[in-house]
Amino acid sequence: MVLAIILFMGKVSGAHLNPVVSIAFALRKDFPWSRVTGYIVVQAVGAICAALFLYAMFGKVGMLGATLPGRGISDLQAFLMETVLTLGLVSTILGTSSRAQNVGTMSAVGVGSYIALAGLWASPITGASMNPVRSLGPAVVLGDYSHLWVYMAGPLVGAIVAVVGAFILRGPGGHDPEAQVAAQGKIGA
Repeated sequence: MVLAIILFMGKVSGAHLNPVVSIAFALRKDFPWSRVTGYIVVQAVGAICAALFLYAMFGKVGMLGATLPGRGISDLQAFLMETVLTLGLVSTILGTSSRAQNVGTMSAVGVGSYIALAGLWASPITGASMNPVRSLGPAVVLGDYSHLWVYMAGPLVGAIVAVVGAFILRGPGGHDPEAQVAAQGKIGA
């Protein structure tokens, strides 16, 4: 799904489906901070609407896709796993959108492949959210916030570490027109 959405709307808006991606691009100076709040609000509303749609269609079947630590997994273990998973995701996104490694529309394949692989091996551990609003939507609709901090804090920390890694590997952001177009799409051009 992420691959298809990136291909469908990446050139228009940067296809930000995840607040930590918007924050990471802003930290890299490839996306204006003035647009981050609006993007996050729309992402959160979209996630809540998706959970409400699932609830209207099926009831509470499957906990509306809620992400929760697996059996025997502590919140701390889940937090660390979500941090590492998001570090990999944001590193992939930042890497495939930089001038040095920009692969254009093929970046959708890289990002989609990373999410699929992370989901295959980490879903039993944490649900492999890597996205605060992906976890927020079901939590709001179900009214269950018991583990939400894991899925808010872990991805944020992972994204910040990814930005630091990008700085070390590629230097400061904000000077790469290809990364800015990848982050903003035509809206920012």
